[in-house]
Amino acid sequence: MGTTAPLTADRILRRLDWHVVRRLEGRLQGNYRTVLRGHGTDFRDVREYVTGDDVRHIDWNVTARMDEMYVREYAEDRELTVWLLLDHSPSMGFGPVDRTKEHVLCEVAATVAQLFVQGGNRVGAMVYDNQQVTTIPPRQGRDQVLRLIDELLRPIEGRGGVTDLRTLLDSAARVVRRRSLVVLVSDFISEPGWERSLLRLTERHEVVAVRLVDRREYELPDTGLIVVEDAETGEQLMVDTSDPEFRRRLRAAGEAREQAVRDAARRAGVDLHLVSTDDDLVNAFVRIVAARKAQRRS
Repeated sequence: MGTTAPLTADRILRRLDWHVVRRLEGRLQGNYRTVLRGHGTDFRDVREYVTGDDVRHIDWNVTARMDEMYVREYAEDRELTVWLLLDHSPSMGFGPVDRTKEHVLCEVAATVAQLFVQGGNRVGAMVYDNQQVTTIPPRQGRDQVLRLIDELLRPIEGRGGVTDLRTLLDSAARVVRRRSLVVLVSDFISEPGWERSLLRLTERHEVVAVRLVDRREYELPDTGLIVVEDAETGEQLMVDTSDPEFRRRLRAAGEAREQAVRDAARRAGVDLHLVSTDDDLVNAFVRIVAARKAQRRS
């Protein structure tokens, strides 16, 4: 019987290149860059408003002087800096053995990084594991993506404690000074209050937030008595999954938590894009880009 080859950063990236990145490039035709990042940051000129222009770009001073609606035009930066803020806390270990939230985190981060470095842009990352924030300074090229994947391949066992996303977000506010595209990937299982820290980032940067979920977190199958463990604290509890009332309360708690996270993100001025452990990654990225395009039109 043959042995399974070890999981390495190079193997993961080659698989993503073939199964995800190439398919995405065919379906999005390069639009992911401008859609994900929003608009350029370099002011170029003003012109008369036409239907469909982003109302956020209206130059009210010129409009008042000319008695006609005018908008500011921005030039695309030749080089874009992308920062990935990655929640690699213990709750990311939840999910099917062959596709936990940790696996999806690695795939999402590597795909975003590869898409942008292929365009000559710099990508950096900050990885939070409940104990520390590891910073990977922005660089170009494939080796930078491999370095990121290597960091995410480190096992997450033994990193106890409750996640507090404020640690990651506040660290990013101190480190990321130049206006950048910031992509936050987390399951948002965290101590409350992170929305204030996220709001600070949105005031300076273009922010895209991706929430990783697994339906089994709030929809247990009827399998009788089982032991469940809190991935964050290690606390164990015996539960009866054959009890309909227990399953109803678990589902209600999951829905309440989902609504609370969405409300907090809305207060921070950020839309959450959900990616499930059951998702096809290409379809998930296409959904995110479509949602960003619709948001810019509204």
